[in-house]
Amino acid sequence: MFDHSRDLPDSPEQLQTLRIWHAMWLDRIDRRIAYLQKRQVEEERGRRSRPRPPDWVVELSRATGEPLQVHDGACGMNGKRHRAVSRDEARRLLTTDAVPACPFCHPDTQLRIIGGLRLSARF
Repeated sequence: MFDHSRDLPDSPEQLQTLRIWHAMWLDRIDRRIAYLQKRQVEEERGRRSRPRPPDWVVELSRATGEPLQVHDGACGMNGKRHRAVSRDEARRLLTTDAVPACPFCHPDTQLRIIGGLRLSARF
């Protein structure tokens, strides 16, 4: 059987020093655990309360404010100046107003618009 007391000092003062040292480290570890758990809870709360990205976005010109491109709402190429638009407005911008579709997220394909014409929703 292994005797755990042999690897500890025989001096009560040394043992007390070890005890204080380990208690200090346990306190630091406990505080770190509490901090990380709190941070996880806050991050999860932030993820849940974050607004859902819009379905469609129109990128706006910095100079004139005119529409430049239509994007999927999750597209990372939508530029700094943009606004959310409805599905119908995105379709109108792509067809009637001839605003170009983003070449990365292809909102025209997602909206079933090819060459400015809407495809039938039957298929």
